[in-house]
Amino acid sequence: MLRFFVRRFFNNPVAEQTRKMSGVKLPGSHGSLSGKVAIITASTDGIGLAAAQALGQRGAHVVVSSRRQSNVDRAVSLLQGQDILVTGTTCNVGKREDREKLVNMTLEQCGGVDILVSNAAVNPFFGNILDSTESVWDKILDVNVKSAFLLTQLVVPHMKERGGGSVVFVSSVAGYQPMQALGPYSVSKTALLGLTRALAPELAQNNIRVNCVAPGVIRTSFSQALWENEDILEDFKKQLSIKRIGEPEEIGGVIAFLCSQDASYITGETITATGGMSGRL
Repeated sequence: MLRFFVRRFFNNPVAEQTRKMSGVKLPGSHGSLSGKVAIITASTDGIGLAAAQALGQRGAHVVVSSRRQSNVDRAVSLLQGQDILVTGTTCNVGKREDREKLVNMTLEQCGGVDILVSNAAVNPFFGNILDSTESVWDKILDVNVKSAFLLTQLVVPHMKERGGGSVVFVSSVAGYQPMQALGPYSVSKTALLGLTRALAPELAQNNIRVNCVAPGVIRTSFSQALWENEDILEDFKKQLSIKRIGEPEEIGGVIAFLCSQDASYITGETITATGGMSGRL
């Protein structure tokens, strides 16, 4: 019986692709991303910028973007000052022409795409979910979910040309445990967990891994309303094993790991980085 199973496994096309994926070698250490090109959306501040730093410090050519040129210029200057190879452009991921511009510029200036970190998100609503409007849902789903898929769809053919790649979606612990007054946003983050699971088996045959990171409360401007109020912050700390909120760099490191050869046998997974906040088994 065991010999039969072994023969079936090693004659299985999925198993064959697994062996091919495990044989991929990157130059230098396992964590090296030298020669790789990484697109990171919403990457001029917070988690996105931390991801660009972490990937760039490991040798990747990072492409940063946000909606405002001044923010792009500031981030590019900062990264260049850290000896990181960087290209920047404006991009509103909710607009098809901006998504296409981002990818086309990357191809023209960097020669290809190996990594996509989909970090862009909005939250135009705070309150009882039953009071949310259709326009709120349209905005949140367009930016937080649809753009993540559509950007992946754009870069996949170019990753195939390079022999594979890595996609990382930035979700949230709210995707597992919806936060009060953040209902629509929480639902959009849950959708990213499903998108990760749906894409992973489809893209594995092309040596493209798809994973997700679900941060807890991180010290960023996006989550400022949750941590600048001492009473709210103390309530959050009660749910944590590590009695502090996280820093963007602690998520950037997780993202860099998922994009590296160290994570070559990981796909379809979500890593929670929450300081021990209970969000999943």
